[in-house]
Amino acid sequence: MAELKHQIAIKSTPERVYSALTTQSGLSQWWTSDAKTEQKVGGNAEFGFDKRATVFRMKIEKQNPGKDVVWSCHGDNPEWSGTLLTWSISHENGTSVVRFTHSGWKSASELYAICNTTWGELMHRLRDYLEGKNPGPHWKE
Repeated sequence: MAELKHQIAIKSTPERVYSALTTQSGLSQWWTSDAKTEQKVGGNAEFGFDKRATVFRMKIEKQNPGKDVVWSCHGDNPEWSGTLLTWSISHENGTSVVRFTHSGWKSASELYAICNTTWGELMHRLRDYLEGKNPGPHWKE
């Protein structure tokens, strides 16, 4: 199985990074404005793109404040279904280091390549949001 990996240092606290990854208000600042999350293990998160032409549904598998977040993907997109999104946060040399993995891909398909590029851009948007540059969400509708 294929997996995507990204890592970025962010001048912010692990607690603020965690909030940007787990709250509706945080997620809607850098990923998509159509973000809904229950913020509890076993809860659901849902993300709409391009006026809900695409919707990704997640189950919240793990949330360790200031340390890590894990979601499993279900539903709409067959290539995402069954994959796992993991963010690990550590405090290193005065910054928060975010290590992101999107694992469980059945193959390194064309969508896999597109998502790899997009996740790389999203990690920079996450950093810019937390460092006060306010890029706004990648998807606004």
